[in-house]
Amino acid sequence: MPATSPPRSPWVRLRTWWAESPPAAAAAVLATGILSVGLHEAGDEVLSLIALVLAAVIWLGFAVDFTVRLLRDRERWLEEAGTPSALTGVAATAVLGTRLTDLGWLGVAEVLLALAAVLWPGLLHLLVRGLRLRMPGSVFLGCVATQGLAVLAASLAGATRADWLAYAALVLFWLGFLVLYVVALTCFDFRETANGGGDHWIAGGALAISALAASKLVLAYQADIYLWNYDDNGVMRWVTQALIMVTLAWYAVLAVAELLWRRPRYDVRRWATVFPMAMTAAAALSVADAVGFAWLRGVGQVLLWISVAAWLLVAAGTVRSTAPR
Repeated sequence: MPATSPPRSPWVRLRTWWAESPPAAAAAVLATGILSVGLHEAGDEVLSLIALVLAAVIWLGFAVDFTVRLLRDRERWLEEAGTPSALTGVAATAVLGTRLTDLGWLGVAEVLLALAAVLWPGLLHLLVRGLRLRMPGSVFLGCVATQGLAVLAASLAGATRADWLAYAALVLFWLGFLVLYVVALTCFDFRETANGGGDHWIAGGALAISALAASKLVLAYQADIYLWNYDDNGVMRWVTQALIMVTLAWYAVLAVAELLWRRPRYDVRRWATVFPMAMTAAAALSVADAVGFAWLRGVGQVLLWISVAAWLLVAAGTVRSTAPR
């Protein structure tokens, strides 16, 4: 009989999964980080801090893996950097910095903003260069990464009274919404809503983070940072309200699609389902504060707990995927 290899320990199996994981797995950081932001906005500070610690640990793991691949496996690093999913790391870094800004860790948040800003243009260029028709939901990550930078810049601007950061956030917001989202929408294969592996949800998540960025800009303006004339404030508030309404409509469409075309098997791209769900909840809560829509807080809280349940399900699937077969 052929010799059988001894069973590997859970730690070894986890390390193997991590080493073999695609860039899309970094969506776990983004999902966990925005869940922490949403829980904070809902007032659940203990759960928010637990999610933040998890997001930070996972982020550090991916950062180390990113560096090791760059130094030891340059060919694989370049291949993965050319995929749209590579921009997930930029968005995850920005979201982590946003939550740290809420905690008052402004120095660390500024470092994360600088890191994300350095990585963003090169990866975005690779995404744009590879655009084509009938792409999966990951095509929207250019918008997501850009709006992630806008959210963090606007949050830091409000905390540090740095007008230039607010202006940068405003430019990034319009770039992400009017240019990158529209371009991605024209390239997106809408059949993905029926047969996608999970990243089709980013079509709605990109709008959700755009709504979140818009709400942060409105809140920065309310904190006496000059961004536009008083008459223009109504325009930005209207844009914010319109974005959250379309975001909720996208959420409903994607949820119905999940019921019509069921995909019960685990896929690492399901982390790209969780983060739009949590992003929609966080955006609803933030927009409620920015424009005074009290009813949106109730919607946001319901969606938040749905996203917590989704996070737990996908996390369980990830753990099972590391088990020996």
